[in-house]
Amino acid sequence: MEPFVWDTGQQKQPLLPLAEWRSESGLSAGFTTRFAGNAALHVGDDAAAVIERRRAIAAALGWPFEAWTCGEQVHGSHVRVVRKEDAGSGRMDRTSACSDTDALIANEPDVLLVQFFADCVPLYFHDPTTGAIGLAHAGWKGAVADIAGQTVRGMAEAYGTRPSDLRAAIGPSIGACCYEVDEAVIRHVREIPAVERVLTPSRPGKEMLDLKQLNRHFMIKAGIMPDRIELSSWCTGCRTDIFFSHRKEKGATGRMMSWLGRKKE
Repeated sequence: MEPFVWDTGQQKQPLLPLAEWRSESGLSAGFTTRFAGNAALHVGDDAAAVIERRRAIAAALGWPFEAWTCGEQVHGSHVRVVRKEDAGSGRMDRTSACSDTDALIANEPDVLLVQFFADCVPLYFHDPTTGAIGLAHAGWKGAVADIAGQTVRGMAEAYGTRPSDLRAAIGPSIGACCYEVDEAVIRHVREIPAVERVLTPSRPGKEMLDLKQLNRHFMIKAGIMPDRIELSSWCTGCRTDIFFSHRKEKGATGRMMSWLGRKKE
């Protein structure tokens, strides 16, 4: 069953909640669609319009805009511990965002972690024992650098999280059906020990890469139980009617956002 739920009664649904996590008290997680509009400040859109969209999304989620906290993503594997005083970083401008980071972890209530996507893979982590949360952005560079495992280890170090306790989710992103890569990427993937079924030959010098399964591989390697990982079937490349796709739209597109936060009970 698809974990990021589309309400069949809506034609233009702006928010896809991570349905299985709604049962956790105070927890909110999900992914926006293109019907919520571009949520990022780095793609040439009018900044004032983007901020108004962000305010509208926060209101729709039932969160104060002041809780919105994001990083300046660089396709790396750095993990940033978000503290109470970091709440609100990056909501109004890029200069105040958590710098040079593609993974945010927190154990503070009333902090809404946010990241931006147009084909890359959103990764969600929740420790129901400690209440800690994590949100990561995984393009191919971050994936092969094991940003999934780095996030798990960061939560273990900062909050005492046991990997086997974690719940995880892999959100809407470009699928193996649409993500053809060349040798510059292939060679990095082939260097990963024991990874299976993430590359499929397509034509000479090219292969189709399954980024979702690659990140799932690293989640399991880091100690997350396979049956505790939700995996979205949504492909941003196939469904440009619903999602922005950097690859399919040749770079001229907006960004969706992932969100994850826990309110104080």
